[in-house]
Amino acid sequence: MKCRDKAFPIIFLIFGIVLITAISGLSIRKYIKDQNASKEKLQQISLENGKNSKGTSTDKETNKDNFKIFFNKPESTPSRSSIKIYKEKKVLELYADEKLIGRFKIGLGTYTEGNKEKEGDNKIPEGSYYISSKISKTKYTYFMGISYPNVKDAQNGLDKGLIDKSVYDRIKNSIEEKKQPPGNTPLGGEIGIHGGGTEYENTYGSISLSNEDINIIKQYSTIGMSVEIYK
Repeated sequence: MKCRDKAFPIIFLIFGIVLITAISGLSIRKYIKDQNASKEKLQQISLENGKNSKGTSTDKETNKDNFKIFFNKPESTPSRSSIKIYKEKKVLELYADEKLIGRFKIGLGTYTEGNKEKEGDNKIPEGSYYISSKISKTKYTYFMGISYPNVKDAQNGLDKGLIDKSVYDRIKNSIEEKKQPPGNTPLGGEIGIHGGGTEYENTYGSISLSNEDINIIKQYSTIGMSVEIYK
């Protein structure tokens, strides 16, 4: 009886030790499993971030390449040239026989947003125009007038009550005949592309370039040449 009484606590102690060891083993295995899962998750996030970073870098490089400043002189005199201006990117693209031969930095002053609607708003027009005049004796080195206001600008002015039907007709007739539209109306005028630098605080609706660049562009400009101005 005494031996059994002495054996019972020992058996109970051994059972407790075994139980504690088993529970500890399970906890350690769960901890290790959780740690491994966390590591795998972190690695996955790192890989995804790496991919996203590479994608962003590629986008930036592509965007940079798309608007690289350059000029490649054509081997022969083009039969037709045109200009495209991107206000947001602040670049002017020169095309010869529909091939891009140059991209130039431009200045727009501080009034870069929105479409020109009236005299004194200092905004740069947006839309389809053409070279309507060329002036070599100017403080801006060289000035190429563009056909603002066009018919769409005139219609907008008529709808808003800025001009009457007679002024609208004068503008419309000038555009149809590929002439310089009247610049002394409430819509404003005398807008163009000129030299003098790209750092003007206010270009009064015109587009400015460096003297070097305007001297290149004028070689390919003709009266009636297409000028497209985008946001």
